[in-house]
Amino acid sequence: MKQKNNRFKIAIILVLVLLTTGCTTTLTDAKKKPVQNPETGQNLTKNILCRPTSEATIKKYKENKVNVDELPTCQEFKITSGGYEGIWTSFLVKPMAFIILWLGKYVGNYGLSLILVALAIRLILLPFTKKTAMTSELMKEAQPELAKIEKKYANKTDQESMMRKSQEMTMLYKKYNISPFSGCLFSFIQLPLLFIFLEAVNRLPAIFEENFLGLQLGTTPMVGFGTNIWWAYGILALFIALTTYFSFKFTMSDTTSANGTPGMKYMPMIMSVLIIMTGLAMPSALGMYWVVINIFTVIQNIFVKRGRKKRHG
Repeated sequence: MKQKNNRFKIAIILVLVLLTTGCTTTLTDAKKKPVQNPETGQNLTKNILCRPTSEATIKKYKENKVNVDELPTCQEFKITSGGYEGIWTSFLVKPMAFIILWLGKYVGNYGLSLILVALAIRLILLPFTKKTAMTSELMKEAQPELAKIEKKYANKTDQESMMRKSQEMTMLYKKYNISPFSGCLFSFIQLPLLFIFLEAVNRLPAIFEENFLGLQLGTTPMVGFGTNIWWAYGILALFIALTTYFSFKFTMSDTTSANGTPGMKYMPMIMSVLIIMTGLAMPSALGMYWVVINIFTVIQNIFVKRGRKKRHG
């Protein structure tokens, strides 16, 4: 059994090593400082998958020794474009990029395509996210009994007491149908998909050259505040803050109730402040993505909570 577990761990490490090659790299100048798009304030990605159309952007790339002329246009991009570039890029990032670009041509807007693909990914992951949210709700129900077990064995450190505590907690988890490892499973499935999606987005200039809902998607709110539609970027920044707050509020309230750590109640506000500060320097495309995902998470949690209340009459 131990040998099998070791083989499994080795296999996981090998997979991770293979997958974590070819990640997004930021274009830097001779002084190793990030190179920004002169029009939008966005930090440029060095290993883009297709050619930008903005002459000012192309000039920046060429000044920093990136020959974008060798790249296909985003309209002509294929999964096989650029040849083999490692497992991560060739078999995961490029197919995701192709889907985003193909859908963008079909619906007529790459910004809309980004949102639709992001929602599709969340729907694919819905059974896992729903299971995780349900586990949080069940943990809240089990919390009083968990607290009793913790209190019962608070000052006992001998092996026999620890075994009895473990058995009682296992029985309690079975009673409430709680799977302590569901969160780990969800993260193992969710995180690679989200990394693939975000990497594909960051390496597609076509998305950041697009306009959607009145916003130029490559422009950061910080730069956007200096334009004649500053109010639109202000609304985006406000939505980033509000949706982040309510998303974390739902998540943290579950954690606080389940783990008995009331100090966590301040985390939604703290996280909202941190995210809004990051969001001001983030391209509007990623800001919109963040807003949509937060709204999706809030709605999902509302339905999970309502379903739990109905079961308990």
